Amino acid sequence: MTLHQNLIAGEWVGGDGVANINPSDTNDVIGDYARASAEDAKAAIAAAKAAFPAWSRSGILERHAILRKTADEILARKDELGRLLSREEGKTLAEGIGETVRAGQIFDFFAGEALRLAGEVIPSVRPNIGVEITREPVGVVGIITPWNFPIAIPAWKTDRHSRLEDRAGALLRQHHRLQAG
Repeated sequence: MTLHQNLIAGEWVGGDGVANINPSDTNDVIGDYARASAEDAKAAIAAAKAAFPAWSRSGILERHAILRKTADEILARKDELGRLLSREEGKTLAEGIGETVRAGQIFDFFAGEALRLAGEVIPSVRPNIGVEITREPVGVVGIITPWNFPIAIPAWKTDRHSRLEDRAGALLRQHHRLQAG
């Protein structure tokens, strides 16, 4: 069985494999997946930090395009991804496809939010003083999500002030085996 590796800094990295077994059919081994080590985690964090300056300079239209492409990709593959989720989580097929569609809708929502990422002007309590709020990338974000909604919750686990488009880019690079950056 193929070992599914971790993508770190544009390179596929192996490790000790662990079987992913369908909880509703324990004879169904979905695949073997590389278990990341502490060193792998540190390397992934370092790679994200190194990629951050280039990503932080990306424009609103580029961010929108990345999110749109991610939404389109997820929705185009909803049946395939939904079947996989059903096997991995022991969900019904309808639940697996439903979660996948929801993730696509979330990325679509944030694509629209990316276009509204401009700042805002708010009233000041001081006369003749203007207050303008701008949103700027501040760094890499790590998230921890529950195991039972592996695509929808990670898609939603950020808000319009975070860099969801970075994660979308990482997901697309992983699927298409593209280089980072």
